Amino acid sequence: MDTHFQDYLTMLRVERNVSPRTLEAYQRDLKQYLSFILDKGVTALTDISQMHIREYIRNLNEKGLAASSIARNFSSIRSYHKFLSAEQYVNENPTLVLTSPKAPKKLPDVLMEEEISAIINAVVDSSQFRWRDKAIIEMLYSCGLRVSELCDLSLNNLYLDDDMIRIMGKGSKERLLPIGGQAKQFLNQYLIHSRPGFQKDKGSSSVFLSRNGNPLTRAMINNILNKWVQTAGITKPVSPHTLRHSFATHLLEGGADLRFVQALLGHSDISTTQIYTHLDKHHLKEVYQTHHPRS
Repeated sequence: MDTHFQDYLTMLRVERNVSPRTLEAYQRDLKQYLSFILDKGVTALTDISQMHIREYIRNLNEKGLAASSIARNFSSIRSYHKFLSAEQYVNENPTLVLTSPKAPKKLPDVLMEEEISAIINAVVDSSQFRWRDKAIIEMLYSCGLRVSELCDLSLNNLYLDDDMIRIMGKGSKERLLPIGGQAKQFLNQYLIHSRPGFQKDKGSSSVFLSRNGNPLTRAMINNILNKWVQTAGITKPVSPHTLRHSFATHLLEGGADLRFVQALLGHSDISTTQIYTHLDKHHLKEVYQTHHPRS
């Protein structure tokens, strides 16, 4: 069966400009889906029906896959069949009348400002990585960066004299972000005192390097953060994205406009930003008691 799978991946890469990580997720999801379809004896794309897709989704449920993963799989399948129909490889799109499985809406985990300070203060001064690790944690929080954006940050995207950095976000969309005084201080200390010793003779332009002079990966940054979270005695799960969530939530709690936060986060759709309008109960009570005449 000619699946036109490579044509679809090329379209995602060239026309939609998806990131390598997103492309990998589509590829993984669809390989499993098409393998399932072939095992069912389907020999032509035109023979794939709604029944096959429902059966595949049910199979994922029976395997105990998380609801969010099942929703992502269905999104990949729907996008693939939409492509096949648009390119006229098939006459009908079997996903048109199917409803996407609902992923539960989980409110993001958020740290208190005191907890973030505790993590940064946990970075011991005797560590050769202290300035690097403090800069990483502070920039994830005070700039609201995605971990991939931090990994991709290069020296020529730093405008520290103007207190700005340039970020390449999802879909290769650029945005300029202000960098706070604390983050700038840690970053400058790292660039002056630590990075030259890490760089060795590799000449990498990436801002954040390992001891061997290689750009830090997502996994490395996760490990760095987890190390200092544990040292700080914080037992709740914390990831780089937790710091991004905290950045957005603290801005909104401080009175920032939702559109302003959307621009800082690099969200193309404001509905993505609206999840951060869940302010904690104590803050809601404070606002209500301060501003409502009947409080």
